[in-house]
Amino acid sequence: MELQKLNALSEKIIGLAIEIHRTLGPGLLESVYEQCLAYEFRSHNIEFTLEPPVPVIYKGISIDCGFRPDFIVGNSMIVELKSVEKNLPVHEAQLLTYLKISGLRLGLLINFNSKLLKDGITRIIV
Repeated sequence: MELQKLNALSEKIIGLAIEIHRTLGPGLLESVYEQCLAYEFRSHNIEFTLEPPVPVIYKGISIDCGFRPDFIVGNSMIVELKSVEKNLPVHEAQLLTYLKISGLRLGLLINFNSKLLKDGITRIIV
């Protein structure tokens, strides 16, 4: 997907996340926000896969114990959700590794436990 379309899609996702946050507020479990975002994706006809298994290729061998990002959206970006006190460097490192292993270029890290959701969003392009 070209960068312009990726940017538009990420803006749409951020808008949906903000709507969820405005409705529910911070402090719920990550799984609640995950299901609400899945509902919004379906409602807006946004193609996504929830917690898809992504194998790790190690020395040419596919290792099935890979990882499960929260969402792969449009086969083009990873959306990783958190509900923690604050985004930590380890969360960003996790998303960077997910992007590297999956071969995708854009990732969103969204922390729903932020007072203002915009302060809990990290966008990473590789």
